[in-house]
Amino acid sequence: MKLRWIRTAGIAVLITLLAASPANAYRVTYKEQYYRLYHLHYIQYPDDTMENIHWLEQTIKADFANPLYALALIENETQWEKYRYLFMMHAHLKLIEQYLYLGNKWNKRNAYFYNAPWKEQNLKSLETAETCYRTALYYWDAARDWAEKAQDRRFRFINLARIQNWEDEAGRIEDATLDYGKIINRELGLLQQVREKFLAMDENTY
Repeated sequence: MKLRWIRTAGIAVLITLLAASPANAYRVTYKEQYYRLYHLHYIQYPDDTMENIHWLEQTIKADFANPLYALALIENETQWEKYRYLFMMHAHLKLIEQYLYLGNKWNKRNAYFYNAPWKEQNLKSLETAETCYRTALYYWDAARDWAEKAQDRRFRFINLARIQNWEDEAGRIEDATLDYGKIINRELGLLQQVREKFLAMDENTY
């Protein structure tokens, strides 16, 4: 009876330890691993966006995994080179999207007269949005540089089918059908117009 109780208690402890330690846990080291932690949410709350920004920024900083673990089929050094350029371009584009999402959460599209009592709060919110947009603009410059490298004529006849959407992104950047610079600068211009309306408010506005 005592032996049975000891066995039962031992099994209970083992189950508890297994539940506390994720079976699939592994050390995240490489770009490809960090990139897999980035994901879209049905509703994009600021905390979700900042989480994605964290994973994408870690993606950019990390080393590439061995070509065996690439997100595309790599069979030679030239494919490997193009893959790295496309990967970096794509990661930067995703960072731009996330910073735009975050900026839009803080941006004020209109300065209504009845917002005058919260003038300073609104100006602070606009400042945060501007920081997000300017950060996105920084990443856009980098994304264009990586896209240009990926579009080098040495790679013209190399198509990495598993990441065709990345190939398409590079092509759209090249022919300017994808131009985040234009989008971001437009948002900055509109933001400045709203800021000027808030700055013009005084005790007589409301």
